[in-house]
Amino acid sequence: MAVTCRVLRVSRSGFYEWKGRPPSLRAVADASLTSTITQVHAGSRATYGAPRVHAELRLGLGVACGRKRVARLMRTAGLVGVCHRRKHHRRSVPLPAQHVDLVQRRFSADAPDRLWATDVTEHPTAEGKVYCAAVLDVFSRTIVGWSIADHMRSELVVDALEMARWRRRPTPGAIVHSDRGSQYTSWIFGHRLRTAGLLGSMGRVASSVDNTMMESFWSTMQRELLDRRQWSTRAELGSAIFEWIEGFYNPRRRHSGLGYRSPAEFEALHTAALTAA
Repeated sequence: MAVTCRVLRVSRSGFYEWKGRPPSLRAVADASLTSTITQVHAGSRATYGAPRVHAELRLGLGVACGRKRVARLMRTAGLVGVCHRRKHHRRSVPLPAQHVDLVQRRFSADAPDRLWATDVTEHPTAEGKVYCAAVLDVFSRTIVGWSIADHMRSELVVDALEMARWRRRPTPGAIVHSDRGSQYTSWIFGHRLRTAGLLGSMGRVASSVDNTMMESFWSTMQRELLDRRQWSTRAELGSAIFEWIEGFYNPRRRHSGLGYRSPAEFEALHTAALTAA
């Protein structure tokens, strides 16, 4: 110990005083906050980065702390969120329009169930691919309808639409926006839209930005669920998608575009404001 003190150029009495000194109030507070941050991070399924962890502390738990402090403590604890991947978008190919684009990339709504977006994604398992269709309410980012199958036939998207209609009972004139996939240009899908009084809308061919809100949702699900492990069976993956949407995404996951509130909380606040008015 004497050699160490000489090398560091500190006195032995000073070293032992430092060694026996209790942790500072700041260090104790940081340790307590780190414990809470670790619980929040685990509750997000290890997907939240510093901005969403900070939002959960502030809005969900009422903990007053700075975002930079949260980021510092997360770095120290080795906690990281799931990050976006940079994408290279293909140039869109203009083709003669068969359906009108009623959205024109303006993904905004002033009330629930005025504008829905829908799309299909796929993911492999050891048994084969699983296909998922989803319907998203643009106002609150809520997934209002979804379906899972081992095929991409028109029934897949029709089932998701029917779930959304049954759950939300949209008024006639609501818009359902999609890409130009064969499932959405099929007669049965168009027939279900017309029967319900809904207006179909479609973006251009090979243009992901024309349905950017659904692309964003799929990207989130890909990062936070699908790509985090290998899936053995279709049933296993289907069950995981169901649980992620209904158990985490809709009721709990905080969105930066919603003021770091979950879709369910955002809609509840909207309803409360209308009731108070």
